[in-house]
Amino acid sequence: MADLRYTVVLEPGEPDEGGFVVSVPALPEAHTQGDTIEEALANAREVIELCILSRRDHGEGVPPSDAGATRIESVVVSVPAA
Repeated sequence: MADLRYTVVLEPGEPDEGGFVVSVPALPEAHTQGDTIEEALANAREVIELCILSRRDHGEGVPPSDAGATRIESVVVSVPAA
C-alpha cells in the first residue's frame, strides 16, 4: 500500500450554513464538506480513497502524489478608497 498526498482546498461554506467545502485539484470529481476543518479533512480522505478505487476499477489512471507540487499562498493588496 502506497501513501499518496494530495492538496485539498477548503473554502467557507454558505454564510447561513457554515462549515467548509472541500475540493481536490488532482481529482476534479472529488468534492465533500464538513462542519469543522477536522471533519472536512476526514471526509476529504474518504472521498479521495473512493475516487482512487473507482478510477482503478474503471481502468483509469490515478494521479501521482502532488506533495510539494502545489503551493497555495495568500497575498494582501491595498486598494484605494473609492
